[in-house]
Amino acid sequence: MMKKVTSALLLTLALVGPASALTLEGVDVPDHMKADSSNLVLNGAGVRSKWFLDLYVGSLFVPQKQSDPKAIIDADQPQAIRLDIISGMITSDRMTEATMEGFEASTDGNMAPVKKEIDQFMGVFKDEIKEGDVFDLVYVPNEGVQVFKNGTRKDTIPGLEFKKALFGIWLSDEPAQEDLKEAMLGKAD
Repeated sequence: MMKKVTSALLLTLALVGPASALTLEGVDVPDHMKADSSNLVLNGAGVRSKWFLDLYVGSLFVPQKQSDPKAIIDADQPQAIRLDIISGMITSDRMTEATMEGFEASTDGNMAPVKKEIDQFMGVFKDEIKEGDVFDLVYVPNEGVQVFKNGTRKDTIPGLEFKKALFGIWLSDEPAQEDLKEAMLGKAD
């Protein structure tokens, strides 16, 4: 009898599976995330690469799956982007430089309307960044983007316009990387 119960329990656990939706480059990407009191689902995830180096796993979380990048960028609803750093090549300086290039592209070169917020956000990257670090960029309407590093809230940057510029780094017409955008939109093969 005990053997049957144990076998049934193991089969049930095997069918339930882990809480991660997928594993990319050794990172277990969760299938859900919280944004304040809202539950978000994994929309998609991919790997940011440059010069044949894998740098981070980028994951997008939304209230319900969505494949329209403009609708995601413009939405005034809870959403999150998670960056799991998978390379020791990412430093504070390199992250700052790449993020500023991303803001330049996502705002079509007009960062002036959100310059103050961008400057505030960039302060999060002043501390050392190392392989294994996790950044959660969680948008909560009427509050702004809550920025977490390794689970600790570092700052909250106000404004929907800032959120649009930030999410545009990965989802705009000139994203950081086209195939990462497609993966975050759930369109990757």
